[in-house]
Amino acid sequence: MRASWYDRQGPAADVLRVGELPDPQPGPGEVRVRVTVSGVNPGDTKKRRGWLGSSMPYPRVVPHSDAAGVVDAVGDGVDARRTGQRVWVYGAQSYRAFGTAAQYTVVPAERAVPLPGHVGDDLGASLGIPGITAHRAVFADGPVDGRTVLVHGVLGGVGSLAARLAHWGGASVIGTVRRGADLGRVDPDAVHHAVALDSGDPAAAIRAHAPGGVHRIVEVSLSANAALDDAVVANDAVIAAYATGADRTEIPFWTMLFNNVTLRLLGSDDFPAEARRQAARDLTAAAAAGALTTGPVERYALDDIAHAHERVDAGGGVRVLVDLP
Repeated sequence: MRASWYDRQGPAADVLRVGELPDPQPGPGEVRVRVTVSGVNPGDTKKRRGWLGSSMPYPRVVPHSDAAGVVDAVGDGVDARRTGQRVWVYGAQSYRAFGTAAQYTVVPAERAVPLPGHVGDDLGASLGIPGITAHRAVFADGPVDGRTVLVHGVLGGVGSLAARLAHWGGASVIGTVRRGADLGRVDPDAVHHAVALDSGDPAAAIRAHAPGGVHRIVEVSLSANAALDDAVVANDAVIAAYATGADRTEIPFWTMLFNNVTLRLLGSDDFPAEARRQAARDLTAAAAAGALTTGPVERYALDDIAHAHERVDAGGGVRVLVDLP
């Protein structure tokens, strides 16, 4: 099969290789998926470059955890009728060596989720890491129907899906962007009110739409936004943070304490198994209902995978996909 891999960590152009690898075979409880589209996420590029001092977990890594494709073989204990089923894949390279940057990937059967016929492969390949993280951020602390949810970085991969999931769940959604120039890019079908963080007083702008405070915050940069979050939370609010700009992040402890704020930290590779399964069910249902979209997409050929990784590292809220031959 055609695949990309790296045998050492470093810059994408230096370490990513493309060539032929043996076709993988599914073991007991596994399925093999013929990948059509592989999704690239920041976590994939961080693993490749050894972020935070992480080392090579395996001698060779085929990157990427997310994909869409078709089940073409099953292992013992898996219903043979799954063969030919369109699926979206999550967690392919989570504590595993070989991910989805290949024509075939093998995963536990539950990580290949049936994809509704009218849902495209691009969206399917975008539901894994960003979708499950967004779902956990929005719903880990219960339903959001009738609540106000603040989503920071609402144009990003996780943020855009979190806003759509919160809207789908019945919440009033406030989204933030870094600059006023980006306000026109916010999807009004998912975000009821958008606020630019470079405005004169973003806390006042958020409070204008949520005078009683916000009930949930989906946080992309806790170190940058801790003071703002403190200024807009309702009593008993939850801040669900999946990223920060500073390893040792300070928070306004006492005011958050008096507001009974819960700080939830989200590491997607280590979510509880049932949380991942529930997220997969809900994401599939929301996608089937037309509640989710990919947002802006940039596509790359497998031979150009290094540029795909560099594009993810550059940021900018674009979904990066790799087409498999």
